[in-house]
Amino acid sequence: MSSHNPRFPHSGSIKIGSLEVTAEQVLELAAPYLTASRRERIDAVVENRTYSVVPVMENIYDRGNVSAVMRSAEALGFQAAHVIELNERFKEANRVTQGADKWLDVFRWKSTAACAVDLKARGYKIYATHLDAAVPIGSVDWSEPAAIVFGNEKDGVSEEMLALADGRIVIPMLGFVQSFNISVAAAIALYHVCQDRSRRFGRHGDLSEEEKRALRALYCLRTAKNPERLFSRLLARRPL
Repeated sequence: MSSHNPRFPHSGSIKIGSLEVTAEQVLELAAPYLTASRRERIDAVVENRTYSVVPVMENIYDRGNVSAVMRSAEALGFQAAHVIELNERFKEANRVTQGADKWLDVFRWKSTAACAVDLKARGYKIYATHLDAAVPIGSVDWSEPAAIVFGNEKDGVSEEMLALADGRIVIPMLGFVQSFNISVAAAIALYHVCQDRSRRFGRHGDLSEEEKRALRALYCLRTAKNPERLFSRLLARRPL
């Protein structure tokens, strides 16, 4: 895999424990052991995946909220999520994610600045969700690479992130309350982005054929209960 997309994180070989394999090896050796319906499901999911827009959760207190955002992201075709953990590391609430974290590429950061610098280096514009000096989410062109930052339940997005962001967005409110719960806000925002991209492109997913092969291979491995043991056995059986 030699993708030139700076936002695609799976260039080069795939590491499975102590093993290093290629996407072609995985698809040749492991994919045939999947049921036809599972292979079809993987193909359908891969077609609708994107790394072009990513949710970023900054210092979220409630682990359930983080897990719920991941679940919405996965369901809507977003392949990556970034979690800035300024305090203790959280453990995903499996009851809420419904296994979504298994299929996502989750990047964890201990620093707001480090996360923002990395996102910008990969070509993302950073949009912070905020109530003040913000533009409606519908006024942004989501065909361009973007990261959407959701702040913690009490204080919202930090001043540090606001200073680093390229813009601020808000979901228009029609009632008396000023804001949605973070998990609801993320679901609404990500659904809007998915629809906006579909209108502009005719589809949400935008992976190259090379990237699709890599992701198919990763999904094949993530389907297995013990991929390292499985692949060691398959390699041993492979004729020289």
